[in-house]
Amino acid sequence: MFQLLFVLFIIIPIIEITVIMQVGALLGVWPTIAIVILSAWLGAKYVRQQGLATLQSVQTKMAQGEMPSSEIVTGLMLLVAGVLLVTPGFVTDIFGLSLLVPSVRTAIANQVQKHIKVNQFGAGASFHSGASGNVYQHEKTTEPFTSSNEPISHHQGDTLEGEFKRKD
Repeated sequence: MFQLLFVLFIIIPIIEITVIMQVGALLGVWPTIAIVILSAWLGAKYVRQQGLATLQSVQTKMAQGEMPSSEIVTGLMLLVAGVLLVTPGFVTDIFGLSLLVPSVRTAIANQVQKHIKVNQFGAGASFHSGASGNVYQHEKTTEPFTSSNEPISHHQGDTLEGEFKRKD
């Protein structure tokens, strides 16, 4: 975790500053600033547009009683794209713009979904991490709540379980 934070907060800004300085030396200060501002504005515009379309798709699938798993992954990738595009710099803009391309998002979503195992007998899903083999699981059950209206929880090994009751 420390290595990831180190890369995010130290290495990436150093790379961004270096690239901005090189582009500034090539194009000049004001054109460089204009490009950074324009890319942030256009990126935010397209993220908003695609995010609203994804939200509408989520609502449609949920109204039909389907699980919008691919739309949720798409929404998370659009959130990351928005953060990358609003962050000043050319390198983060390139990664953010690549996440706005539907085929790139589909390829990433397919890789993410390979690591998610869906329980076909219940309405649960598990995520298996490759390195440690830990399993985090959520299962939908119809067991009753306790008298204090608190859900009954169980913790066994590496599996976390929770129960809920739907109130319509």
